[in-house]
Amino acid sequence: MTGILASVASLKEASALVSLPIDILDLKNPALGALGALELKDVHRIVETFPDQCISATVGDLPMVPEVVGRAVDAMAEAGVDYVKIGFFDSGEWQPVLDQLKPVADRGVKLVAVLFADQAFSLSVLPAFKAAGFEGIMVDTADKTRGGLLAYRELSWLEGFVQVGRSLGCLTGLAGSLSLGDIPKLKPLGADYLGFRGALCAESRTGALDLSSAIRVCAAMAAHDGS
Repeated sequence: MTGILASVASLKEASALVSLPIDILDLKNPALGALGALELKDVHRIVETFPDQCISATVGDLPMVPEVVGRAVDAMAEAGVDYVKIGFFDSGEWQPVLDQLKPVADRGVKLVAVLFADQAFSLSVLPAFKAAGFEGIMVDTADKTRGGLLAYRELSWLEGFVQVGRSLGCLTGLAGSLSLGDIPKLKPLGADYLGFRGALCAESRTGALDLSSAIRVCAAMAAHDGS
């Protein structure tokens, strides 16, 4: 069954969602980019407040510099989140970053790679993440102003992404300015989760979370459980 990853930007937003059927609370600061990071003190507070909630967190829109990414991942892992999400942007080489992170994964830190549908990459790169010990792979969009996931990738390509990820034994996720209307199209693809931020807000993804919008997302996901 495909679960819900809901991105929240504060303890207040996290508190508003914990009573809903959210599978993963994802901590990020949308004002700082696609994968903007929350301050570590805020991450610690949320993790301590909800010890039984599955929580992921992004490390920021970082350059593909192994030492920079490694330090950020170590710090976020020490905050106690269940999954650390790392964006792999087209601004640099990925393999040196993977080499830096493999020892982190070997220590038991659960890493999730975020690849971007609006940047160039092929499915042939996915085995490299499994080889580096990553727990999951997901596809998102980097530019939140130019359309959602389905503006950049066909359903057949996304289905292939999910199938390759599953064959590798990785968790798979689909995100990128997803709307309620995307749910019946994407849920049948069988990803482990769909990720939402903008659809949870009354206005833009950088605005405040709106509980009624979040409830609508949960209801739409439940309505397509048979997909």
